[in-house]
Amino acid sequence: MKVFKVSILFFIFIFIFFLLMARHTLHAQQQHNYDESKVPDFVLPSLLQGKDGGSIKTVAQWESSRRPEIFQLFEENVYGKSPLEDVKMVFHIESMQQDALGGKAVKKEIKVLFIYDGDTVDMNILIYLPKSMDGPAPVFLGLNFYGNHTIHNDPGIAIHKKWVRNNDDFGISGHLATEKSRGVRASRWPVEAILDRGYGLATIYYGDLFPDHAQGADDGVQGLFSPSKSPGPDGWGAITTWAWGLGKAMDYFENDTDIDQSKVIVMGHSRLGKTSLWAGARDPRFAAVISNNSGCGGAALFRRRYGETVGIINKSFPHWFCRNFHSFNGAEDDLPIDQHMLIALMAPRPVYVASAEEDRWADPKGEFLSAYHASEVYKLYGLQGIKGNAVPPVNKPILSSHVGYHIRSGGHNVTLFDWERYMDFADLHLR
Repeated sequence: MKVFKVSILFFIFIFIFFLLMARHTLHAQQQHNYDESKVPDFVLPSLLQGKDGGSIKTVAQWESSRRPEIFQLFEENVYGKSPLEDVKMVFHIESMQQDALGGKAVKKEIKVLFIYDGDTVDMNILIYLPKSMDGPAPVFLGLNFYGNHTIHNDPGIAIHKKWVRNNDDFGISGHLATEKSRGVRASRWPVEAILDRGYGLATIYYGDLFPDHAQGADDGVQGLFSPSKSPGPDGWGAITTWAWGLGKAMDYFENDTDIDQSKVIVMGHSRLGKTSLWAGARDPRFAAVISNNSGCGGAALFRRRYGETVGIINKSFPHWFCRNFHSFNGAEDDLPIDQHMLIALMAPRPVYVASAEEDRWADPKGEFLSAYHASEVYKLYGLQGIKGNAVPPVNKPILSSHVGYHIRSGGHNVTLFDWERYMDFADLHLR
């Protein structure tokens, strides 16, 4: 009897021990660092040394050898590959208004139908173009979080009927958008200011492509493809699906004579800033690329382990990246790439990275250092990158170089200050 009691106590002890260890491990995975003195020493992978050990000294070597190597490493280890099969696309003009916003703009709503193997998914593009523009307009393109109708209180914008994240502040419950959510994100999309500067704006609800939850794949573009073609360990996650959709918007722009297809600037905030960078890497048709507060998996260096980390982001959002990326949870130094290499994939096109002083979760210094180290590739093209490795003063943007940057006061958001700098940057490099 005593032996039996001892055995029971022993197993209870073992069970409690492993339970505590599991909780400790989970707690450790959720920890984040905001102390610069605790950032570990690290060595960044070389931009200009190929897998064979050879040095990359010319643009031709970069474009024919090293750039494809780096792009493949990101596909296989971070973002995942989209299917090689293409879909049929059909464009429908859902609405057209020649005197929108009090006569300031031409407004278009375009439904893009993706057709594959008898199934169809649609993506809806809202476009505002400056009415005063003589000829095709340069355009900022970006995904939005809650629906096209949320970027402006224009009553003519259609409200989508698809899944949307609940938000009590926006009057969204039951995962359905309503009239109450019209214009709730207008502060992030200063449409009139953009039009006044001579730019158009195009936006797409990101949930058209991949509803942003762990089971969202089948309800978006990925659902077009049969189970035999479902993503493997290096298959596309949500970020690649969203980036894929931005590329398909470019396909539409090439058929719209009111848009200057040579001057489309892709821009994104937060997870959609990660997306804009990956879209720019995937599709050289984007004339310039902008990342706003994109953080881990965007502009911030993984190896700094500051703020959000690989382990934290994969636990919180397991559907964003490919499954291979999860093998680097807590093992950032094992990654064959880091995010300065992602930014370098934009070269020689202008790229702009923006941070916010209070947005420590996104690691502003790590975002800046990625832009700084990416400048090495721009120098190959004879273009100016960021000269020094010290983060510039708050609200003092770097604009004249092909790698732009600012850190503004405030937190995780998109503000008029940000947009004004993006338009200044575009004026300098694309006009």
